Amino acid sequence: MNHAFPCGTLALDFLGTLRARRNAVPTEKLATPGLLDSWFVESRMLDREPGADASDLAAALELRESIYALVEARLDGAALPAGAVAAVNRHAAQTPVVTQLAPDGTSRSGSAAQGLAALAREAVEIIGGDEGALLRECARPECTQVYLDHSRGRRREWCAMRTCGNRVKAAAFRARHRTTAE
Repeated sequence: MNHAFPCGTLALDFLGTLRARRNAVPTEKLATPGLLDSWFVESRMLDREPGADASDLAAALELRESIYALVEARLDGAALPAGAVAAVNRHAAQTPVVTQLAPDGTSRSGSAAQGLAALAREAVEIIGGDEGALLRECARPECTQVYLDHSRGRRREWCAMRTCGNRVKAAAFRARHRTTAE
């Protein structure tokens, strides 16, 4: 797999395709149209690669950064940036992925633009709805993944315990044992 899906919502997992945003050189996980195609399939949004091209990739990156700008504004309690609102709304207004009942379950088909429309619609629901208050950014300094904190008491710190949570706890354990060994 080329991509990770720790957040439980595709729109927020999509933001994670630019890893370590705070680093001098973040890691771009959507560097090619083929990687965008694989994201759609690995996320199970589409059953088959949509055949994305360079313009689809540019649209995907614009949408991702617009959603991130809106999430940042919600996290900071700031006004939503008008340009980001317009970009997300433009994508959300498009025809989304087609989901149909099939003999063996469901079938999901569509173009890259339809996949982006579905992501934009989910982002609109999260950012504009009650769940917007549950948005959190992972506390691990190297991670900038955003998630919804549905935990009891709303005190979750990491995007995923099995990755970031384990890394932070293991580093703290090593640090404690280093200081006691000295």
